[in-house]
Amino acid sequence: MTGPLYAIGRWCSRHHWPVIGVWIVLAIALVAIGQASGSKTSENLTLPGTGSTQATELLEENLPEQAYGSNPLVLEAPAGKKLSEPVFAKATAETAERLEALPEVNAAKSPLEPGSQTLSKNQQIGYIPVVLGIGPGEIDEVQAQEILATAKPFEAAGGNASIGGYVGQQLSKPSTESSELIGLIAAVIILLFAFGTATAMMLPIVGALIGLACTLSIIRLLEHVFQVPGVAATLATMIGLGVGIDYALFIVTRHKLQLGEGMEMRESIARATATAGGAVVFAGFTVVIALCSLLVAGIPLVTTLGFTAAIAVVLAVCVATTLLPAMLGALGPRINSLRFHLGKTHPDDKEPHGWRRWAERVADMPWRSAIAALVVLVILALPIFKLNLGQNDISALPEETTSRQAYDGLNAGFGPGVNGPLLIASQFTSPEEAQKVLPALQKAIGGAGDVAAVTEPTLSEDKKVAVFTVISKSEPWADETVTLVEDLRDEVIPGALAGTKAQSFVGGQTAGYIDLANQIAEKLPLMIAIVVGLSFLVLLMAFRSLLVPIKAAAMNLLSVAASYGVVTAVFQLGWGASLIGLPHAIPIVSFVPLLMFAILFGLSMDYEVFLLTQMREHYAQTGDEKRAVIEGLANTGRVITSAASIMVCVFASFVLSGDPIVKEFGVGLAVAIAIDSTLVRCLLVPAVMVLLGKKAWWLPRWLGRVVPRVSIEGEEFFAARDAAAAAAAPAPAAGGAASD
Repeated sequence: MTGPLYAIGRWCSRHHWPVIGVWIVLAIALVAIGQASGSKTSENLTLPGTGSTQATELLEENLPEQAYGSNPLVLEAPAGKKLSEPVFAKATAETAERLEALPEVNAAKSPLEPGSQTLSKNQQIGYIPVVLGIGPGEIDEVQAQEILATAKPFEAAGGNASIGGYVGQQLSKPSTESSELIGLIAAVIILLFAFGTATAMMLPIVGALIGLACTLSIIRLLEHVFQVPGVAATLATMIGLGVGIDYALFIVTRHKLQLGEGMEMRESIARATATAGGAVVFAGFTVVIALCSLLVAGIPLVTTLGFTAAIAVVLAVCVATTLLPAMLGALGPRINSLRFHLGKTHPDDKEPHGWRRWAERVADMPWRSAIAALVVLVILALPIFKLNLGQNDISALPEETTSRQAYDGLNAGFGPGVNGPLLIASQFTSPEEAQKVLPALQKAIGGAGDVAAVTEPTLSEDKKVAVFTVISKSEPWADETVTLVEDLRDEVIPGALAGTKAQSFVGGQTAGYIDLANQIAEKLPLMIAIVVGLSFLVLLMAFRSLLVPIKAAAMNLLSVAASYGVVTAVFQLGWGASLIGLPHAIPIVSFVPLLMFAILFGLSMDYEVFLLTQMREHYAQTGDEKRAVIEGLANTGRVITSAASIMVCVFASFVLSGDPIVKEFGVGLAVAIAIDSTLVRCLLVPAVMVLLGKKAWWLPRWLGRVVPRVSIEGEEFFAARDAAAAAAAPAPAAGGAASD
């Protein structure tokens, strides 16, 4: 890997303008195509083999117009007014007519029609159940906007209109521009302190933005081929900005150090690309493996989120190893212009000063350092025992989003259960069986605990398939609703269908999220084992040590557990929820912990590799394991904390997003990186390495013969190259020294 990276770095630095031009043209072309194609995200929760998916499949085959449930278009008259008043009645009827005229609408029943159950008791709020012929995986933003626009006559009459369901989700994507801007501003400030020059600071920012533009455009194009959830682009933005800036930081730092030692410009760029770039490729490869391993879970939503996040990492690695060397070549010696620094020392000062004192203190008191770090990590992780996986809380969305407005309107007019209706899809062997069993099934379900209402059934043409809706008394994400779904599946429905050959499934989006949480809870231990196992093998090959990978896996698990604990405390228990813009405690969305684990385990390898590579290099030179730990931490502490600070700021800035899922990712990832780069990398890891001593680098002989040799930063490659160059150099002329 070192040789090709060296060649790429040297070639890109020599041909810098063509390389830069290709990247700019590529980014502009992708952005233009992506913008022209439009956005088409999907919140489809297809989970093979689950009750919710079986219900959807049964309805798609027999009652396609009912397969995806309805999207409530909520119509709310001003305070003291009624929908039945002539001005609002006319506007409501016109809205329903305009809805039915849309080609994708199967049904849209006005709340003012006789026998309607969609008008509140005080007649101030009503909703039109909009039944579509397209599901959450097919509708795009333009179609969703057209559906909501049918309510313009009602709004013109003075009322308020909003829409929920998967139509509302398409239109309720809180913007992240302010988060991105704040993250970039923080990165600029940190890079100024890290590099000490404004010109060097700009390189990681420009590279990260170009890579991110390509990433988001590719994801937008994929939305038209695969079912990509709305949060995918935001998650990719968080990761793309974080790793894009971090990877460039490592390479530019190495380049500046080499220039300070007198290395020739293009040689320095090539070597920085091969050495620090090798660590970047290795770290990025680890992150991609961790994200792509989510495929094993067999959950389409999670697999897609992992895949789209991996695209961001791949683009960041490509930018760092091609575009960045080209920009360094174009900048040349001007990389040290516009110098900036505060304090007594400049970032180019080779002596790490405070970090050496810190490293010596940790190495002198390893037991105390290790115990102190462990105590803090355990305390932070304690809330994890109360972790429950749930679904997205619409009531935590910003009030200006149409989904939140629809939720509040339905909750005020009809109770919270209307926001998460359950679809009961049933199949009978004959019309006679349906006629006999269906009333008994409805009665049994209507008598179940926490059931507020049961609607009249809709039958297929052959009278063998039926669907009706069950309204809970509780919010869709409440424990009572989860218990209701479990009771219906385990007791109520089997009891009502006993002695028959009929089948009945509980579906709808609420049931889908419950199935998703159950599947993730089952798959999480397997995913942890797979990611930890792969990381162990990768580090085993990288450092040819048995204890280093074991130690790394244990430390990473500790930092992830601590971040889980903080997320549980903030979101599920509500400790400080108001400080991050939440009105109350909210459930932890089921796929957040799973994705967090894959992302964090991969990202933490970045710092692990950077730190341990330096320790191993010094150990190989001196044979003094304690001194190797001190030198390794002293030489990398400033870079690791700078890189981690950037990533923490980028992740934390997304807490400002109105999307509660994005807030959970932002808090979880920011806390985890902060913990990993301070308590773990700068305290626990060096302390444990000192305690392990020479055993840290031990590898059984039989295992050494099996494990392939992998050089991350290419020490052997450059040692052989330098030796060959020295041997080929002409010997100095005799007496040359005297002649001087």
